[in-house]
Amino acid sequence: MPSPHRPSLAARRALQKLGADIYDARRRRGLPAAIVADRAFTSRPALRRVEAGDHRVSIGIYAAVLNALGLLDGLGKIADPANDPV
Repeated sequence: MPSPHRPSLAARRALQKLGADIYDARRRRGLPAAIVADRAFTSRPALRRVEAGDHRVSIGIYAAVLNALGLLDGLGKIADPANDPV
């Protein structure tokens, strides 16, 4: 059974995709990991964990990395009522 310490398989897959997309975005921008980590006020190991989709990394670190890549606006749209068909 999923718990706060072990999210469901679907949640882990979504985070792995997000991490891979973040990695791809960093590479497309030609930015070294050290620069993105510095801009996100985090460490290179934490950035590696984000890019791997680690579910133990706080959403704040994910947000900081997205901000460092200029992609933070997308985070605010995830649960936006305008995008919710219900």
